Amino acid sequence: MKDVICIVGPTATGKTALSVRLAQKYGAEIVSCDSMQLYRGMDIGTAKPTPEETCGIPHHMIDCLDPRESYSVSRYVQDADACVQDILRRGRRVIVVGGTGLYVDSLIAGRQFAPFPETGRREELTKIAETQGIEVLIEQLRQVDPAAAASIHPANRKRVIRALEIYLETGKTMTAHDLETKSQPPKYDPCWIGLDYVNRETLYRRIDLRVERMIEQGLVDEVRALLDSGIPAGATAMQAIGYKELTVFLQGEGALEEAVAAIRQASRRYAKRQRTWFRRNPDIRWIELPDEPFDPFPTACALCEA
Repeated sequence: MKDVICIVGPTATGKTALSVRLAQKYGAEIVSCDSMQLYRGMDIGTAKPTPEETCGIPHHMIDCLDPRESYSVSRYVQDADACVQDILRRGRRVIVVGGTGLYVDSLIAGRQFAPFPETGRREELTKIAETQGIEVLIEQLRQVDPAAAASIHPANRKRVIRALEIYLETGKTMTAHDLETKSQPPKYDPCWIGLDYVNRETLYRRIDLRVERMIEQGLVDEVRALLDSGIPAGATAMQAIGYKELTVFLQGEGALEEAVAAIRQASRRYAKRQRTWFRRNPDIRWIELPDEPFDPFPTACALCEA
């Protein structure tokens, strides 16, 4: 049996519950791969597991950050990989669970990212974008890294700036750096398990029910408390589904019913993107959940031990 298990799939498919049961069976610890469960004080809207739900199983990469902090996939890989290595050194198995596809794929691959030096270069590029327009930077990028310039949407100003920063700081294009990284074999060889519903409408109904329960559990008050504590409405953490929509409502724009409807719609769209992302991975063995109640645990155990 492999020492690393990855449980992935769309939101609201029961990944957390399955991961805890597998951790109990195999003496494992859990490493979260959810980009928003990292933030303290954001519990209800991120479906963060409660102490009762964790059943005493150690969970890592949860409640690591203040919501004022920005975070990145490169930092996640560095921090989460340290957790994985520590768990393995102690002779225990690792279960990586979550729905943030870029994070989990980068962790398993052991992806190396270009450095983020604090030389002021990024600030210079940002100022150019603000004063002269992003097209000026896109044209510069075309001259040094045409592949990146063609692949990055002009509206993605942050990525355009990052691509230029990588070249100006390292002398190597972002395209070359990405190709080198992808050519390396993955750092880990996990057992991949995916959870999804056979019927997409069943998943959407579960998402709607989850949103309803979050509101009942006090999500509005949770968002209000974050804002009252001084967390800026524009903070990266506050762009999470549920927090962004309720922030708009709490700022006096629209009714609560409209905000809840927007959360349902955004959650469904996110689940669709998750499905698309994970279905591209041929190593994932999927447990297709039917409409009626179904326990995926025995099937998951068989996959782990195969």
